[in-house]
Amino acid sequence: MKATIVTLPGDGIGPEVMVQALRVLEKIGETYGHKFETVEALIGGAAIDATGSALPDETIQACEGADAVLLAAVGGPKWSDPTSPVRPEQGLLKIRQHFGLFANLRPVKVYPALVDHAPLRRDLLDNVDILFVRELTGGAYFGKRKEMGDDDDAYDTLYYTKAEVERVAHVAFRAAQGRRGKMTSVDKANVLASMRLWRSTVLKVYEDYADVELEHLLVDACTMHLLTRPRDFDVILAGNMFGDILSDEASVLAGSLGMLPSASIGADTFGLYEPVHGSAPDIAGQGKANPIGMFLSLAMLLRYSLNLEDEAKAIETAIDAVLADGLRTADIASKGDNVSGTLEFADAVLAKL
Repeated sequence: MKATIVTLPGDGIGPEVMVQALRVLEKIGETYGHKFETVEALIGGAAIDATGSALPDETIQACEGADAVLLAAVGGPKWSDPTSPVRPEQGLLKIRQHFGLFANLRPVKVYPALVDHAPLRRDLLDNVDILFVRELTGGAYFGKRKEMGDDDDAYDTLYYTKAEVERVAHVAFRAAQGRRGKMTSVDKANVLASMRLWRSTVLKVYEDYADVELEHLLVDACTMHLLTRPRDFDVILAGNMFGDILSDEASVLAGSLGMLPSASIGADTFGLYEPVHGSAPDIAGQGKANPIGMFLSLAMLLRYSLNLEDEAKAIETAIDAVLADGLRTADIASKGDNVSGTLEFADAVLAKL
């Protein structure tokens, strides 16, 4: 196979974990006989410094000619002023909207080797394996808004159409069909009109999926159940803001935000893949970053955009084996563990591959 992948290292620890992910990609290409062409482009704070835009036109053009995009992280203290007219996160919102990437897939898996590192009891964590499906191009992040200016008010509109809810609900139901057959839809239908539309639309889509068990949960109840009965969940569908918050909360189940990958997909095979973690400026340049989320994001790219299931599983199996051997980065280490840096952990994954 030949494929073109645009890489967006971004800011903070982004370039560090991206370098290691490209080593893994090269190894996969050599082992399985694929030719991967990578094209590096700018996004986030690095793009603002170089061009004045968080997502330059040159980056969009490069992505338009690619099979998939691999992104590391954006943001940092240098660009953290919330009143600034240009901010790193604008690049993320723009690229998602430009390419119609309306569904964000965020798997949360508890590794047996790390079960004692998480802050919950072991008996709550056994066999936890959740897939969050987050609506990505609607809701309060994209609704009509008013910025704070000289006035005393500001607002962001939580707005959804039936069509927006329908297309992401289909993604979630189909995912549940390929897993354990249960889907939980999260809303705030007892208070918000937009969420009553959400629930009624999900119920209508459900008519096409008789083989899936559907559960509705209010978002405040879901935050509690994620920590008291996490193994009961299979696929969780949520709107843009609720999905963002809930999937980050669920990172504690895996032991660290650095463990989690994500895929942003649309109506075809093109997708944007990125770890859930941020740019971690406090450890940038120190070689301490956990590359697992980046590696697993690469695995999702191979699976969803390039249809390379064996290659994706090879990366995931290698990570499982390294963790089982006892190697840990600092964020997932307990007292007495063998703590490694980014490079050492990547070397171990490559050795397993």
